[in-house]
Amino acid sequence: MSNWTARTPGSVRVLVQCRAVRVSDAALDQVRKRGFALVEGFLGQEELTAAQDALWLHYPRPEEYFADPSGHARYAASQFAGVEEFPYRSWDLNRLAFHPDLVDAAERYLGTPELHLYKVELWAKYSRAADYDQPLHRDYGSHSLVVPRDDGTYQQLTTFIFLSDVTEADGPTRIVPYDDGRDAPYTPLYLPFGAFADAEVAATGPAGSLLVYRTDILHRGSNLTGAARSRFSLLADYQARGTTWRGKMSWPKDSPQRWAKLIPQCSVRERDLFGFPRPGDAYWNDQTRVDVAARYPDIDMTPYR
Repeated sequence: MSNWTARTPGSVRVLVQCRAVRVSDAALDQVRKRGFALVEGFLGQEELTAAQDALWLHYPRPEEYFADPSGHARYAASQFAGVEEFPYRSWDLNRLAFHPDLVDAAERYLGTPELHLYKVELWAKYSRAADYDQPLHRDYGSHSLVVPRDDGTYQQLTTFIFLSDVTEADGPTRIVPYDDGRDAPYTPLYLPFGAFADAEVAATGPAGSLLVYRTDILHRGSNLTGAARSRFSLLADYQARGTTWRGKMSWPKDSPQRWAKLIPQCSVRERDLFGFPRPGDAYWNDQTRVDVAARYPDIDMTPYR
């Protein structure tokens, strides 16, 4: 992709050494008890600015969109028309999906380093482009073939990284705290409009915030009510490895050119989150090492020897 921008080699390792953990145990306890938490200041200003600048490789700037909405008619097709699937044209966006503090939070919450990053989406919304209002639902419906367990095992962690401010006018996700919605049956998946309206909490926060919630929590998208408002978020979802009935995306299905650029930039641990064969796996032999190196120019194959 001609618009691809790369990272500086080794930047992730430096970041891991210099950053403090930004998702506290108290925030994760809130996810366990209430079903969600919002962490302001999750992204530092430099990484937020870099990610925001990279948005325009995929989307029109708000001033461009609102100057001529008809010229960007594709965003009117549905409320999901602004969703772009991973990977993206900039490392500054891609790395957010496996941001070291996000991975650390997922490890601590799920209780294991054996993680599977099973969904990443970039989502843009422009006011009045589409009807973004949703009925209350639980995300397990499109993330699992079965239903959640009430004992807290086999959980999935859903996250939104806000790349723009989210106020009441910007279509915030509206969430029903666990204790208020726990008795609603898992089926039917969608509740009537207006259900639990008095219990809903609007997840608002400045750009750079992180919203974390479970897939068994009732929530819904809402309309952008302000004039000429826009909202941009990156969604990254995690679960423990090893279950065949849960997931969302099949990573090999799309964008081989973008994967060819992304994989060499990733560390061994970052590749592992996507299910890339680990060093020492029986998959690796002389033939696969040669051919994988050819598929991913510039990859360092040393760990796989």
